[in-house]
Amino acid sequence: MAAGISARRLGKSVVICERMSRSGKKILASGNGRCNLLNEDLSDKFYNPEARPLVKSIFSTFGKDDILKFFKELGLETYSESGRIFPVTNQSASVLKVLEIELARLSVLFELNYEVERLDASKDGFVLTPRSGRKVSAGALVIAAGGRSYPALGSDGGAYRFAQNFGHKLIEPVPSAVPLTAKDPLCHPLQGQKIFARVEAVIEGKVAAESGGELLFTKYGLSGTAILDISREISIAVNRLRKKDVSVVVDMVPSLDKQALKMEIEKRLKSGLSTEELIVGILPNRFGLALESLLKTRDAGLIADKLKAREFKVTGTRGWNEADFTAGGVDITDISPETLESKLKDGLYFSGEVLDVDGCRGGYNLAWAWASGFIAGANA
Repeated sequence: MAAGISARRLGKSVVICERMSRSGKKILASGNGRCNLLNEDLSDKFYNPEARPLVKSIFSTFGKDDILKFFKELGLETYSESGRIFPVTNQSASVLKVLEIELARLSVLFELNYEVERLDASKDGFVLTPRSGRKVSAGALVIAAGGRSYPALGSDGGAYRFAQNFGHKLIEPVPSAVPLTAKDPLCHPLQGQKIFARVEAVIEGKVAAESGGELLFTKYGLSGTAILDISREISIAVNRLRKKDVSVVVDMVPSLDKQALKMEIEKRLKSGLSTEELIVGILPNRFGLALESLLKTRDAGLIADKLKAREFKVTGTRGWNEADFTAGGVDITDISPETLESKLKDGLYFSGEVLDVDGCRGGYNLAWAWASGFIAGANA
């Protein structure tokens, strides 16, 4: 949609070939229905390392101020909350509506329920052949079909093959910002329980990522914002690199350092508290029973050690229907960092998550969508 607007504003004839019955369905689901448009600190450092030079190049042309101006001119008012920028309406529907109004004003054509079956080169550019309906010919083409997360909303990875047909390499896509699976005796009795925790992703003995925030125990493993923030590195290790020695180390009591926690437990042991009562007020009540075998040791040092560094062996990740983002996609080494045009096929452009570009949670992936879409459309 951003590509269509920028191209049409430059006087180009534009048609958006949309697989779904309506364009922008993923916008409606973003930010828990609030649409976290972008972030105040919009920097390439918040994206996967391989993509940073490309992201930096695009943001130098169409960055935070340009994105905000773009939406302001469309009539969308925004506000900032802890650095995350939202529409003042707190409704994703407002974001989609202003885009639709501008596309209608510019008379951008839509082909809805248009699932492309074939993409061929022609002497004048490209020909798109759908599963049903008329063929579309174009002098230039922007592939803005997204990654593989939330396939029910339209992005199922189907466009990767079109890039590959023109010689582009694919970095194996894996789910990111995704809950983790772990067979651990704590998960089942604590399912549904949330705590604030510090977490580390440990891959083959090395800390690959760390975060703090909400941790949610589930019947299948671990979720919550803290887990989502370290899941990219784990997903790549488990799903792409097939590594087996992967775990999450959880500090369940980040409010106290290990020595302070040990001293507090020692005090409680001396006061004669029962095993089940030993950590009341430190962790939610359900932990007393779930950690019964540990607490029965009555060893303050061991208890403090385990509460500050509880290891959960990761067996995998949840699937695409539960992943916020896609890590992987079309290899960016064959993409122009200035225009997003293919280096292998003139007139072919890419934008958004179809590329091997993914950012942290906090509006970074939508910011990339707006900026890359606008730049690709302007150059196509």
